[in-house]
Amino acid sequence: MARQLRFTGTDSKIDGCPALHEDVATGEVIVQGTPLTAPEDIAQLRHFSEAEAAVVVPRELLVNWAPKEKTLVPEIVSRDQFRRLFETFEHTAWRLETRRGYASDREDPDYRTFVETGSAPCDFSEPWFRNIREQTDVGKRVGRVRVADSPPTEEQLFLLDYSRHNSAVGEDIRYLWREEAERSDLPAEDFWLFDSRIVARLIFDDADNFLNVELITEPAEVVRYSMIRDAAMHHAVPYQHFAAQVNGSN
Repeated sequence: MARQLRFTGTDSKIDGCPALHEDVATGEVIVQGTPLTAPEDIAQLRHFSEAEAAVVVPRELLVNWAPKEKTLVPEIVSRDQFRRLFETFEHTAWRLETRRGYASDREDPDYRTFVETGSAPCDFSEPWFRNIREQTDVGKRVGRVRVADSPPTEEQLFLLDYSRHNSAVGEDIRYLWREEAERSDLPAEDFWLFDSRIVARLIFDDADNFLNVELITEPAEVVRYSMIRDAAMHHAVPYQHFAAQVNGSN
């Protein structure tokens, strides 16, 4: 069975080599670099067998990108602590949404109205909308990229319709087809990124119920999530353009 490898990082400024990857299942680190081939060099290596390969990488690659702990202990925070991040971030809050549906949406009366009428109402007095308006009014940026299937699920269509409400309080809502997201190697996980400094990874069960929030502050991991954000934003389109694509395919 093929390994499931996750790109960790590179110190290269040009060609992407050398680099590190991590085996998602085992935690093993795969080092990509220039092969060490000179016999006089290989002869100096200890415990080196014919089945092994040696590569040359800068020290900075391992210092900057290698896992700092053998076993990372997730930092799970409460819902109240998570909500506080939306009040205390300094300049940017950004989310990637990748699920085909969310249990909380299906339980929302606005969702039932959307299913019945094709249009979702909104109460702008709700705490979420009031806070986002306050944050964006003072110049902070809030945005998200939503990954959608082709054709979109009913839950995804609900969120697409709801995007106009998010946009009305200052959120920058963009969309990306799942096929494009997969070509761009975006992970199938949901997270918020605050100030390019704190990652809040959202944990769901198989029934789309929101379970926990894991905070990640390790610099290499935060940079990796920032790279995911940049790739998603590069390929995503404003929700209005995406809605036109969806309506045009119907």
